[in-house]
Amino acid sequence: MFEHLNKRVNDKDVNYKKAVEITTEEKQILKGLAAKVAELAARPGEQKKANLWKKHNALERTRPLIFSDPENGWNEIITEEQMQCQNEVARLWEVTLRKDIFWAESMGDDRALESVFEVPHVYSDSGWGLKEEREGGAHGGAFKWKAPIKDYNEDLPKLHFPQITVDHELSQEVLQVAKEIFGGILDVRQKTVWWWSFGLTDELAYLRGMENMLYDFYQHPDKLHELMGILRDGTLARIEYLEKEGLLALNNNDTFVSSGGFGWTDELPQPDFAGKVRTMDMWGFAESQITVGISPQMFEEFIFPYQLPLLDKFGLNGYGCCEPLDKRWHVVERIPRLRRVSVSKWANLPDMVEKLGDKYICSLKPDPVDISTPTIDEKRIREKVKEMLQVTKGCHVELCMKDNHTLGNNPENIIRWCRIAKEEAESLS
Repeated sequence: MFEHLNKRVNDKDVNYKKAVEITTEEKQILKGLAAKVAELAARPGEQKKANLWKKHNALERTRPLIFSDPENGWNEIITEEQMQCQNEVARLWEVTLRKDIFWAESMGDDRALESVFEVPHVYSDSGWGLKEEREGGAHGGAFKWKAPIKDYNEDLPKLHFPQITVDHELSQEVLQVAKEIFGGILDVRQKTVWWWSFGLTDELAYLRGMENMLYDFYQHPDKLHELMGILRDGTLARIEYLEKEGLLALNNNDTFVSSGGFGWTDELPQPDFAGKVRTMDMWGFAESQITVGISPQMFEEFIFPYQLPLLDKFGLNGYGCCEPLDKRWHVVERIPRLRRVSVSKWANLPDMVEKLGDKYICSLKPDPVDISTPTIDEKRIREKVKEMLQVTKGCHVELCMKDNHTLGNNPENIIRWCRIAKEEAESLS
């Protein structure tokens, strides 16, 4: 639930110093894959899909849009046997390119492919001063952790705001290696996705522990408020630093935003944009799926007030992930410039449809269990998709198949799901 696996491979543990050691043979492999990406991105249909997302994000009437990210199922699509590179940076880039190719050639959803290759900054993050000890979690699996805040009075003073330190020299070296390989084939850009969610409650759970956190709402409310204030202020300081240092990048393009959908929009950046990206030129996002067990009143008192100042800094916002928002909507709807709202399988769908109407994007999350077995029930999938689309008629709908932990070792499952969902979406137009 906590770890966000975005459309790129997770690169936090990659040693980018190895980029200069990519062999001539590996560079040729990467060039070949990049050429295929460029060829696929040049198809007229890619721009049509980008324009479709722009209309959808602008709340113009379109058919329901389809998006699918296999997440932990990617290792069943791109297998070790397919991989050709050995250098760890080359392997990261190879996986990125192979994902793009699969998306464009086989997936069948509405993701628009750009002829772009993005290289992140190389940086370190000091964290909050205390960190959980994890056991397990390899390959995206389950894990448990020991929370570091055991006593508020003793441990809160040990916290500090996270400090980001960018290795500008190494970042430029890696960027130059990428330009050497992909230049003239793809548009190589330096871009770091610095965050996924400003929900704060994942950090809260890691620092305090799930059970302790839930007790704190009753037993230590003042200390819980104090900790949430630290998390809010530290996160504000972090994004203000990124903005001041010119480290932000626009996400009004093929960037995955919120918990479903893409950022394509002409509403961002702001009209006075002068080249340096500000948070107000970007999409923001928050959720609090980890606090699904607390009441709407507790959410309103202990969580939302600390998220709101963060979301207020962004030009457009999304909210929600796996948590049902029907009982929290009277709070969440106060978010400024709220545009994309997650409607999970646990939400009261008819109630959410009434609440959202045509004023927000209804980001539906179909059940990933439907494609998690070796053989899927296509008739049942079609019936479920058709029912969701019938109930949400009149809304601006996107169907986002994600949160997959397995495809039943059958990549065809997600291809078939996309085809069925696309057929049902197109039948409505």
